[in-house]
Amino acid sequence: MNSIEKKKLKAQAHPLNPVVMIGQAGLTPAVLKEIDLALDTHELIKVKIRAERDERNIIRQQISADTRAELVQSIGQVAVFFRKNPKK
Repeated sequence: MNSIEKKKLKAQAHPLNPVVMIGQAGLTPAVLKEIDLALDTHELIKVKIRAERDERNIIRQQISADTRAELVQSIGQVAVFFRKNPKK
């Protein structure tokens, strides 16, 4: 994904609310499944990660790897992910 595409996705993500929140339990298989379903439905989602800074980085990387989604942007506790749905 090039910088122009990322810029467009950031603009589209700005008004969105977080679809999934990751709390004290961390990134569980159930949460990963919800993120995967949300990406299938919406393609572009926001995820709120309630954890320490170092742990947030690990969680973001794990979400990207496990769901094959691209991390578009990360500001504080909110991360924006994109995965193209080939069925749409």
